[in-house]
Amino acid sequence: MWSLASLLLRSAAVSASLSAPVLQPPAPTPYQVMVAEHARLTDLPTIERAIASGDTVLQRLAARALGRTDDQRWAPMLDRLMGSPAASVRLEAVRAAAQLKTASMVMHERSFPFSKEAHPAVRAELYETLGRGGMASLQVEETLRAGLSDTSLVVRRGAARGFEVFLRRNARSGFRATPPTLAAIAGTVVSDRDSELRYALLLTLNAVSHRDTVAIRAGLDDTDPDVRRVAVMLGRAWVTDTSAMVRWQALRSAGTCELALQHVRDRSEHVRLLAIDLLGTLRCAPAPLYALAQPSTPWRSRAHAVFALTYADSAKAQGAVRALSTSAPWQARAWAARAARRLNDSVTLGRLANDVEPNVRIDAITTRAEAVNALRADHAGLLLQAATILKRVGAGATRAELDAAVASFERISRTRPLRWRDPREVLLPFIIEADRAHMAYGGAWLTQWLRDGDPVIQRIALDAIPAFRSLQPAGAAMFVPPLQPPPFPTEAQLRALEGATAVVTIRGRGRMELALLPEVAPAAVHTFVRLAEGGAYSGKTWHRIVPNFVVQGGSPGADEYDPATPYFMRDEVGARNLRGTFGISTRGRDTGDGQLYINHVNNMRLDHDYTVFATTTRGLDVLDAIQEGDVIESVVIRRRGARSAR
Repeated sequence: MWSLASLLLRSAAVSASLSAPVLQPPAPTPYQVMVAEHARLTDLPTIERAIASGDTVLQRLAARALGRTDDQRWAPMLDRLMGSPAASVRLEAVRAAAQLKTASMVMHERSFPFSKEAHPAVRAELYETLGRGGMASLQVEETLRAGLSDTSLVVRRGAARGFEVFLRRNARSGFRATPPTLAAIAGTVVSDRDSELRYALLLTLNAVSHRDTVAIRAGLDDTDPDVRRVAVMLGRAWVTDTSAMVRWQALRSAGTCELALQHVRDRSEHVRLLAIDLLGTLRCAPAPLYALAQPSTPWRSRAHAVFALTYADSAKAQGAVRALSTSAPWQARAWAARAARRLNDSVTLGRLANDVEPNVRIDAITTRAEAVNALRADHAGLLLQAATILKRVGAGATRAELDAAVASFERISRTRPLRWRDPREVLLPFIIEADRAHMAYGGAWLTQWLRDGDPVIQRIALDAIPAFRSLQPAGAAMFVPPLQPPPFPTEAQLRALEGATAVVTIRGRGRMELALLPEVAPAAVHTFVRLAEGGAYSGKTWHRIVPNFVVQGGSPGADEYDPATPYFMRDEVGARNLRGTFGISTRGRDTGDGQLYINHVNNMRLDHDYTVFATTTRGLDVLDAIQEGDVIESVVIRRRGARSAR
């Protein structure tokens, strides 16, 4: 991988060389190619000039730009780079093909012979790309199986990653791996002691539910706790382990009432909370939950215990739920609302539906009147919940409900058009359906949203107007312009990010030190740095905790839907989702909004879909300690050189 500094120095050198007369169009600078990538090839000539330049750095950047379009129309342009004499260019071209989920260029020996590729890293990427884009077929399976026998460990790892995604995806459609393939995968787990290889292959066996006992035993003996965790997940048997991630998985996979009771005092809070949950869902003897549901218990354990009581002893749970509903931490009141829903406790739900905290109201509102009242809120998550409740009413909505929805939609469309897509794309279909009964607004009102800044809203409006559809030729679709890209950092701003690090302090937990990755995700790093230096993350919480997966936070609304940025970020997929890496949370293509996630474990299934922009260099123990409601006290950016203007 290139360094950002070398790219930008090269940009300066190329710019200087452009002063001389040239007969051919000049090659772009690396910075210009990065700008074209960010623009999603609306500046296609820059990419073409980079490919034609013969400069390996420019060609690698051009390949990456093609891959990040997620548009298979550009796959033929990668063909020219696949045949480059430079391994670094071929490697980036194959990575781009993986991002396009296009295995056609590597599926057949006659079009790109694996055996003729001498560089191990390129062969590894070829195998992974084949698995990622390959349709269910014996040919793909046999090719990947051959990769497991390669003499290079790097290549075997690539084949293992290819197998994981190939079998995981195709198993959903009923494809079954052949016995020789299953034997080869299990045998490799046993014979090859490389933890990274074993991890991918055990995940593969888990995806197809092939519980080879010898392979499981080999995984349980591995030195890497992530490998042992996946072996437990596959074997579904209880084990004791020094690693909290393995204990959590064992309890999740093979927990019993006895084991849950033993672990309600585990040194890991993740394990403790899971043990409490299991006492409820397994409907164990409720006496331990009575004790844990007392006000003297720390709020997280108490909240989980009260919710567990709704399973284990619903008759006695109501008093505990009502007591929890008056807790000071709003997260505890949200748990009380969820518990009250299970008990159909309308009294508690009605009170919490008017809570001062929007996230409590999200879990509490159940009636149409409460939903209409919530439409006045300035919180995207609460508006989405209100819109979802009303959408179920459809054409049966009253005129007052329709008017309230229109007023809410118009208000947020004026003030927060792009960032609040989620509630708007539920509200607008409800308005359209309800207005068919009342004929109060009609096509004249709807037509204005054809000019909305969000193509999703434009499309909803377009599909609802028969007059516009009738103007289209059969089988054609009216053009809906895409979102304009957010601003890309200037070259000076990128220079200032070279070597930058960050220190994230979690209140009461400690500090995490990060190495930022501007060479992989320049726009994401720039956005993160601007938000951090502007104090946007200070005081925000981690609202989503999924042990052995991710933690997520940084939202101004402490939820999935309230954004930290005024625009949707562009995906910059490339770095792997390894344990401790920071990424940008999204809800679809190019919908990052400044919210963060951290990988608890190695999450291969997130690769090629999410932007990773930093990696933890110190403080993984802090990551493991983060719980729901924990606060980001500060994010401090440390720059290697002089600060640039923001």
